[in-house]
Order: sequence, then C-alpha cells, then structure tokens
Amino acid sequence: MVASLSERQQHIIEFIGQYQDENGYPPTIREIGKAVGITSTSVVKYNLERLKEKGCLNRSKEVSRGLHLPGQRKVVNVPKAGVIRAGEPKMSFGQQENIFGGETLALTQDLVTDPEQVYALQVKGDSMIDALVAEGDWVVVRHQPTAQRGDMIVAWIRDREETTLKYYHPEGPQVRLQPANPAYEPIYVASGDLEIQGKVIAIVRQIQ
Repeated sequence: MVASLSERQQHIIEFIGQYQDENGYPPTIREIGKAVGITSTSVVKYNLERLKEKGCLNRSKEVSRGLHLPGQRKVVNVPKAGVIRAGEPKMSFGQQENIFGGETLALTQDLVTDPEQVYALQVKGDSMIDALVAEGDWVVVRHQPTAQRGDMIVAWIRDREETTLKYYHPEGPQVRLQPANPAYEPIYVASGDLEIQGKVIAIVRQIQ
C-alpha cells in the first residue's frame, strides 16, 4: 500500500486497475463510487483529484472515462458514427442520422494505435457471423479508400447508394463482396460502382 494514500484512495486505485484489466477501459465515476461505497459523485471526484496530485492517477476531464493509471495502457475514445448493415445492403451510413449523438467507445491504444480517421459502427444483421461479428457488435473502422484482398470493409455501392459490411475480393473488372454466413450469397459489383469507405481494424462486443 502506498503510505500517502488513505484506505479509501487505495481501494479506488485497486478498483480502477482491476476494472481496466478486465474490461480494457476505465470505470465511470459512478462505478467507482458504487465499488468503494461512496454515494456522492463529488466525493469520488475529490479523491480522484487527490490521487492525481499524488501522481497515482492521470485524469482527463475532457473525455468520458478519462482515467489512466501510470504504466497502464492509454485509452482512446473512438466516436460512434452510426449503424452498418451486415446483411442486405442498405442506405449509406453517412446519409443516416447519427443516433448516438456524440457518444464514444473507450478502447485501449493497443487496439487503436492511431486514432486519427477511426470511427465505430454498430452492426445490424448476421451476414458476418462466421467472422465472429454478431448483431449489436461494434466494428472499429479506419477510414481509407483502398483495401487488400480479404480485408473486411465498409463498402458503398454507388449505383444503389447502399452500404454493407463484407469481405473484399477484387476479381478483374468486378468486386465480390463476400459474406461470412452460408445463408447469404456474395454480392458482385462493378469496380467503378464500389467505394471503399474504410477497413475494419477491430471488433468490440459490449456485454451488459
């Protein structure tokens, strides 16, 4: 135990470390209070500030869950940009209202080494189920206009003005958008009618 810490502050540090290790991101103020028996969020914030002053905690007030223990993995907040279909193509997510209103996913930097041009989309449908992408999961996407054969991409089919989540397989003058579910047929698109909106770099399943 660190001598300069109160018993309560030591419990807070231990809980933050355990929570981070188990979930990959830090707890909220309310979660900390519940875990250590503090009902007032202002009291939790007071102790977090004291821990920060003592060099036991890094804290950013500008981001959600902005807590970081020295030596632990840094947390990156990835914006929730909308919904993506893993099934039959639907309207491009960029043309839909973003129902998440500025919410973010808190991920560790080992998953998102470069947070620039990275966003998250919630999956609807089951066409990528054999790739362990289920309905309700989040795909973390790096915005880029190109991809390698076999990459999982966010594909916009220009002539239909529809978007879908599939594996990318260029085949001469056309592209095969391959599902990962035998119940679905591949989609064939002329190369000129396909726009790659990004490559999937991580899949996140939030357990309630």
